[in-house]
Amino acid sequence: MPIRLTIPTPVGSFDAITAGPADGRPVLLLHGFPQAAISWEHQVEALGARGFRAVAPDTRGYSARVRPQEPAAYGVSELVGDVLAIADELGWDRFDLVGHDWGGAVAWWTAARHPERLRTLTAVSTPHPTAWEEAKRTDEEQRRRSLYQQDWRDPGTENRFLANDAEMLRRMFQGKIPADHVEEYVRRLSEPGALSAALNYYRADRPDQEVGKVEVPTLYVWSTGDVAIGSTAAFATGSWVSRAYSFRKIEDATHWIPEEIPEVLTSLLLDHLDGR
Repeated sequence: MPIRLTIPTPVGSFDAITAGPADGRPVLLLHGFPQAAISWEHQVEALGARGFRAVAPDTRGYSARVRPQEPAAYGVSELVGDVLAIADELGWDRFDLVGHDWGGAVAWWTAARHPERLRTLTAVSTPHPTAWEEAKRTDEEQRRRSLYQQDWRDPGTENRFLANDAEMLRRMFQGKIPADHVEEYVRRLSEPGALSAALNYYRADRPDQEVGKVEVPTLYVWSTGDVAIGSTAAFATGSWVSRAYSFRKIEDATHWIPEEIPEVLTSLLLDHLDGR
């Protein structure tokens, strides 16, 4: 099983889980909303067993000691800076980066801005940010799928998520992930200020978010049952990667790929890493 780890950085200490030998090939895994590092539990354990050094942090807003309350603290530069600060503290000059949901967005931004630091990129669910923005402009279906992003900027969102024993928060997962993970997410996001910090990923204004082509070998995994991300952005993502690119479409799975079908994703991830 993964063990707990604390990673001190200039902005505060990140909580994390890790597995594998200290000198193993480094892999950093970033979770999304409304989850935590344990969403990668299966992958971290499997990577560690294969000799990789896998680390999955509770990211900014989710780690109690890195939880700024102002949305401005969740800009692209701040989130990418966290990735590099964590890697620097771990002593990693180059590493493999994996991200799901918001972690996927941060992973794309990091790959675009600092390709020299990455050996490979794996993005799960989240398409290339520019492909996604273009789909929102040109595809009516994607615009409808993305309406929640504006809704969650509303100041009443916290109350809606946590009302009636966090009914709305629980319903998001569609019964597709382990029940103990759901309970842990509800517990964490019920802490004072925690849900507001997590929602700041949606509330931040990001004028510096333009993303060009990514020059890192990339695996993109998308599921046809994803309610947030349609096929337009998913199929367009490959045109935004200038190095080796692999696209894996998974039929019928929902947005919660790392926890819903962990064995499938782990197999795809290991194949991608072994090929590089």
